[in-house]
Amino acid sequence: MELITTPHLESPDDFYEALIETHRDLDDAESHALNARLVLLLANHIGSLDVLQQAMQAARGGVR
Repeated sequence: MELITTPHLESPDDFYEALIETHRDLDDAESHALNARLVLLLANHIGSLDVLQQAMQAARGGVR
């Protein structure tokens, strides 16, 4: 399975709003912990190590 990198969200603005709301009133440490839990939950949902490695490479490529 290939990682989908083209726009694919049903409602990207609604997702962004929900993500921001999820972080509301959290300090930096709590926000980082929430992000870590969210990554692990979504990784479990995806399940494919190949797809997850593609995603990690793509995300890493946008840093630095």
